[in-house]
Amino acid sequence: MCTIHEATGLPADVYSAKCPTREVLDHIAGKWTVLIVDALADGTLRYTDLRRRIDGISQKMLTQTLRQLEHDGFVARTVYPTVPPRVEYTLTELGHSLREPIEALREWVETNINRIERARRATAG
Repeated sequence: MCTIHEATGLPADVYSAKCPTREVLDHIAGKWTVLIVDALADGTLRYTDLRRRIDGISQKMLTQTLRQLEHDGFVARTVYPTVPPRVEYTLTELGHSLREPIEALREWVETNINRIERARRATAG
C-alpha cells in the first residue's frame, strides 16, 4: 500500500528530497526524540522529570525537541495555572504509535552494544 501525500497528491517517499516524509524522518530519528518518546511511553511526565530521566540532554535541546514533537503532533503539552506553572507532557495517539518501533530500537541497541563495540575496536586500526 502506498500512502499519497495529501498536499501534493504524490506518493509518500522518504528517498525523495522533496517529500515532507524526509523532514519527519529526520525529526523522529534523532537521538533526543527517540529518548523522549521512550521516556514518555509509560505515561505523562513533567519537564523536570524528563530532564532528570534523559541524562546529558541540555535544557535547550529538551525544549527544542519537545516543541518539535508537539508541532508534529506526537506530544501534547498541558500547562496548569499554578505558581510556578506546572507543565506536563504526554504522548498523543500518534506519539503512542511510535512506541513499539522506538522500544524495539532501544532494546536492539542495548542487546547488541557489546558486538558493536567489538566491531569498533576491530576496525580502529
